[in-house]
Amino acid sequence: MEPGQRHFELIIFDCDGVLVDSEVLSCRCLSDVLGTHGIRLEIAEALDLFLGRNTGAVLEHYRGRGDALPDRFLDDLRASVRASFDVSLQAIPGVEAVLAGLSTPHCVASSSDLDRVAFSLARTGLASYFGDRLFTSQMVARGKPAPDLFLYAADRMRAAPARTLVVEDSISGVTAAKAAGMTVWGFTGGSHYESRDGRAILNAAGADRVFARMDDFWRED
Repeated sequence: MEPGQRHFELIIFDCDGVLVDSEVLSCRCLSDVLGTHGIRLEIAEALDLFLGRNTGAVLEHYRGRGDALPDRFLDDLRASVRASFDVSLQAIPGVEAVLAGLSTPHCVASSSDLDRVAFSLARTGLASYFGDRLFTSQMVARGKPAPDLFLYAADRMRAAPARTLVVEDSISGVTAAKAAGMTVWGFTGGSHYESRDGRAILNAAGADRVFARMDDFWRED
């Protein structure tokens, strides 16, 4: 057992940007699908607005701007994301070794819907490390940055929030974990941070630690 594991009863992993390198792919899909409905959104802007948020946040944002999205928008987006992931999705380098070495109970808590999370983990060969321990924003009243999802996951896993570690890549995820009274480590190894200062972004959000390589998961800073 790695020494750090003894401090925690549970480790909660976000999926997108932590387990799988999906954030740029999904934001590109969002940009493309919005474009078919006459709405321009750059990928960088999509990351700023929606990183770590669920599709409800997208609908709410454009509804607030007065841009009506058609009923088929979410279906179109899901289809685009599924096709993109099927061709291009990869696991975050080094994450499988981290998961294989865990003796601490662990689960996923994601803003994405359950079908997408399950598909992503199966596509990248990570599904066996989590089984049915998958929790999503569909299961709670409020998604990230509210703490509901993390508290729900900890309750289902029978772990105390104060003894729970969350691994997150987004401001909304870090905010949610801190509001839940959990320790949170920010991860900046996804491709969406190649041109952004992820360390500064996640430190400012309140992360207890920020690291950029899964090989350094248990390394003392």
